[in-house]
Amino acid sequence: MENIRFSGGPNIAIKIPKANYEATVAFYRDVLGMEIEERPISHPTISRTHRMKFGTNVLWLDCVDNYSRSETWLELTVEDVPKATVFLQNQGISPCDELEEIPENMHWISDPAGNVFLLKSKGEAT
Repeated sequence: MENIRFSGGPNIAIKIPKANYEATVAFYRDVLGMEIEERPISHPTISRTHRMKFGTNVLWLDCVDNYSRSETWLELTVEDVPKATVFLQNQGISPCDELEEIPENMHWISDPAGNVFLLKSKGEAT
């Protein structure tokens, strides 16, 4: 078995239902006093997004019109995405790229509890 090293990446995305989006942004900005910046986005499932530094991580607040509850999505980095994908498939974990549009050299996966992870190469921009 090949040694594949998975590492946590710097990006965390919180998928927020449209009905809760403004209040959630206000919580981070006004209550917690975080520096938060709205970023332009052209995406089929995300209508708005805000970015903020969250310690050593970047927290993305994504407004999703078709969600009924919030979800937190994390990032995993590897040296070689194709090799890691084969390894994961051998462990019974298949890509679920239909979740959201991403570049072809990345994959969405989920753990058995349904937590979503972006699998990408180390150093690859998202």
